[in-house]
Amino acid sequence: MRGIRRLTAALLLGAALTACGGTADTSGAGAPHPGHTTDAPHTDAGTASPRRSTRIAGLGADWSAKIPADARQVVVAYGDGAASATGRVVLYRRQGGLWTTEASWASHNGRRGWTPRHREGDTRSPVGVFTIHDAGGVLPDPGAKLPYHQDPAFTPPASWGPTHRHDFDYVIAIDYNRVPGSSPLDSRRPQGEQAGGGIWLHLDPGFGSSACVTLPRQAMQTLLRTLDPAQHPVVVMGPRAALAV
Repeated sequence: MRGIRRLTAALLLGAALTACGGTADTSGAGAPHPGHTTDAPHTDAGTASPRRSTRIAGLGADWSAKIPADARQVVVAYGDGAASATGRVVLYRRQGGLWTTEASWASHNGRRGWTPRHREGDTRSPVGVFTIHDAGGVLPDPGAKLPYHQDPAFTPPASWGPTHRHDFDYVIAIDYNRVPGSSPLDSRRPQGEQAGGGIWLHLDPGFGSSACVTLPRQAMQTLLRTLDPAQHPVVVMGPRAALAV
């Protein structure tokens, strides 16, 4: 029975990792991040020039209304296009009625872009507004304010190759089809297996993912040390054109 339990646990952990894993994209989606002409900040130093506004740049009225009233920290993943694997992540903080841009980084998302109806294995990132509760990774806690689950089980399979060796050194779970308050490795799917899951923010291997949003190491460390459960953080994610509605 002990051997069966270990095998079952290994299979569940493997399923959680597979949701964000994969091989290098050779379709061109992993090309260098292009320039932008939108009003979202575009610095890559990890800290954006402070900008304050009554609204979050690039979010239309419908999406702004979906942000919970108690959310004081918002991570926005702006995809370059519905079928693009590149984008930009910006961290915002709300003080009173004003939003301040805190940081901005180039990013990648699903290899085939975005979808409002994510399905298991479609290699598209889900569009929506999702809460953030849990983090973890292979490496020790870097000072995260979110509950941090260090576990060697985050280690990517060797079969993925050296490019993916550090993908899950740090991860932040996006509350899409998961049980908040559990390790990002928890494979429970409240909406069913076909709806997919295991959608994370994690380290960027340099090309599109299976469905996750990926960022530079310094960005992940900054987010882990900044996102605070007391501030009710959420992530808004999707292609720019869709988020502007």
